[in-house]
Amino acid sequence: MTTTTSEQAKAPLPPSSGAAPKKRRRVDLRQYGILAALVVIILLFQVLTGGRLLYPGNVSNLIQQNAYVLILAIGMVMVIIAGHIDLSVGSVVATVAAIAALAMNNWGMPWWSAVLLSLLVGALIGAWQGFWVAFVGIPAFIVTLAGMLVFRGVALVLLSGGTISGLPRPYNSIGSGTLPSTGTPDLLTLGIGALASVALVAQQLKGRADLRRLDLPRERTASFVFKMAVAVFAIMYLCYLLAYNRGMPIILIILAALVLAYSFLLGRTVFGRHIYAMGGNLNAAMMSGVKTQWVNFLVFVNMGFLAGLAAVVNSARAGSAVAGAGAGFELDAIAAVFIGGASVQGGVGTVVGAVIGGLVMGVLNQGLSILSVDAAWQQIIKGLVLLAAVAFGFSRRRSAR
Repeated sequence: MTTTTSEQAKAPLPPSSGAAPKKRRRVDLRQYGILAALVVIILLFQVLTGGRLLYPGNVSNLIQQNAYVLILAIGMVMVIIAGHIDLSVGSVVATVAAIAALAMNNWGMPWWSAVLLSLLVGALIGAWQGFWVAFVGIPAFIVTLAGMLVFRGVALVLLSGGTISGLPRPYNSIGSGTLPSTGTPDLLTLGIGALASVALVAQQLKGRADLRRLDLPRERTASFVFKMAVAVFAIMYLCYLLAYNRGMPIILIILAALVLAYSFLLGRTVFGRHIYAMGGNLNAAMMSGVKTQWVNFLVFVNMGFLAGLAAVVNSARAGSAVAGAGAGFELDAIAAVFIGGASVQGGVGTVVGAVIGGLVMGVLNQGLSILSVDAAWQQIIKGLVLLAAVAFGFSRRRSAR
């Protein structure tokens, strides 16, 4: 008797001869490409400078000199993912640094309370700008352009166009100090590197186990092992270099904590998912119940908070507050975010990518300065690097479509 079509549909499939194919996740080529570009740039300048780029002192200076860019890039990547831009962060840095210096030198506040005041003022400035963007509906470009002018003027008024120097030593240590050293090499720095390596591997293994348990696509084992080996080598080599200088910079501990916290915020929380959803498709996010006004508001509050932290770090390293501080900081942060893989249209980007982009800019600055390249040519080279990174992203998205 002939089997009907419905009976054929209900019949069990014959057992396969082999095991079910493993689910594999495609490697993020752009993220790896930016990381590979950073490695190539480091190796290139290491050769061109005769090995001077990776002198322990230069590595420590690289971290401390570019800390403000990395801090601002962490906040800026969230703003750009949400589909906005912030042109005011450089002026906010100048204003908050001026308030911190006045608080310590003129108002008699202890250094730690001046730091807290700086973070609060930065958050309030972010709330002011976020109000106009989120609840009034003025485009962020216009609001932050106005903020760039307003807060630059406020900094000039507070400092009377001059400088406040002689800041307390504990405050200065935030930007230029190190943890207590145990000698040369500094065993504390090496121990921190080892703990960080173990924590990173454990976290990545846990994430991979979670994907396997949920039967979700995951990275190939060979690629995963190679990535972990490179990461551990980079962490330990960095700590090795720092251990032969002055030890672990305090600002590096702060940066590591920020990267971990904001990576978790963007990747593992509802708020982070809402930011990506808004940048990917605002109308769809609104239809799905995302409170877009409050998300936009909090994104700018966070940007102001991190600008306040960048102001503390920058003024602490300089040992003074200057009315002209922060000039061009917004461009550095935006460039770092786009070099690190963020999309101009929003909805795409990572904290780690923004930090890598900031390091690319920092290594370029450091290497070109060691080679005594004219400042004008440095600007030209950095502009071409930014253009190449964005063009690479556009070409990948076009080929994917």
